[in-house]
Amino acid sequence: MDTTRRKILQTLAAAGAVASVTAVPAVAHATSTPTDESVPEPIEGNLGATDPGPRNIALDEMNPDTLAPPTTDAGIMPNLKFSFGNAHNRLANGGWARQVTVTELPVSTSVAGVTMRLKEGAVRELHWHVQAEWAYMLNGKAQVTCLDPQGRNFVDNVGVGDLWYFPAGFPHSIQGLQGGCEFLLVFDDGSFSAGSTFMLSDWFAHTPKDVLAKNFGVPESNFANLAPPSTRWIYPGQVPTSATPVSDPYGTSPQSFTYHMLAQPPTRGKAHGQVRVVDSTKFGVSRTIAAALVEVEPGGLREMHWHPNADEWQYYIAGNGRMTVFAGAGTAATFDYQAGDVGYVEANMGHYVENIGKATLRFLEIFKTDRYADFSLNQWMAVTPPALVQGDLNVPQQVMDALQKTKPIIM
Repeated sequence: MDTTRRKILQTLAAAGAVASVTAVPAVAHATSTPTDESVPEPIEGNLGATDPGPRNIALDEMNPDTLAPPTTDAGIMPNLKFSFGNAHNRLANGGWARQVTVTELPVSTSVAGVTMRLKEGAVRELHWHVQAEWAYMLNGKAQVTCLDPQGRNFVDNVGVGDLWYFPAGFPHSIQGLQGGCEFLLVFDDGSFSAGSTFMLSDWFAHTPKDVLAKNFGVPESNFANLAPPSTRWIYPGQVPTSATPVSDPYGTSPQSFTYHMLAQPPTRGKAHGQVRVVDSTKFGVSRTIAAALVEVEPGGLREMHWHPNADEWQYYIAGNGRMTVFAGAGTAATFDYQAGDVGYVEANMGHYVENIGKATLRFLEIFKTDRYADFSLNQWMAVTPPALVQGDLNVPQQVMDALQKTKPIIM
């Protein structure tokens, strides 16, 4: 690592960029000619040259490995990063939501994401999707409801680190509890759009009132004052007093649509971090989304690996990370990530994620599959006949002796 990049990373960590992308202060006159020696420049060793501008220095400071890529980067790769901070935000009386789909990140064809905030008591109205919905609670508490095809209902309260999963077509709702909440929604289709959601108020607004009267067996006058769909979506409400399901002649659903991820014991990676993997083997209803919550301590590395069965969609919760993706055919590219960023790695592409900050790096790995699977480069080499490895790489015995026959996960 050259001196310029090291200074950039030290500056980011000291400024608190490990906590949030918004922690990086705006730079006045960012398009002016830089004069400060601490300003990052597109220089790597003897390669590159200064950039006198116009330029966005704040953005360059957050992406040092895009500005001055390691000399091991080569070839042309699609963009593998998009920040929710750059996504258009939709505001409502009860909160807000913004999305990252294939429109914002074209490489992300298999998965799309939404971050949503609900005020205390606010309701994400009764609705359903063509896609399955998986969620991770980022802060606060919420109450979720769902109905299964057998007519059995489900209600549960969730908090930080909890998951929910609603299969495609299953009707559900979300409501903020005391203090409100924020959560990440993940959909198993990169082309997902919040605008294509099936909402209860929207259906009523587009059904003749005489049909509504006939369907529900009440006078048509009962539907004279329906709430317009434009006022629903996310709207203010009262905090529910109970998580007890409404009495249902079919009973409550025997299948839980929620899962307490943080209650699951983690797999430790020596002294440098830990991982919790949740797929259909643990969270039975989650048939199209598998996930891992990864925590890497400063200086640690989510080891070099790849996933054979699905693309990897990442959401960075906290910290400051760097990822290099190897696409084969002599092609590799490096990207930097902070809280609120989305990363993407296509199936079978080798990659690592390194903590380059001074605080814990925490991120989600999410896959459109029912089972989590990965291959460890370290473990593969360790259980391969040594002569083959040394014949390929011409490495000394010290490297061979250091290989681990069980997956290190985090180095």
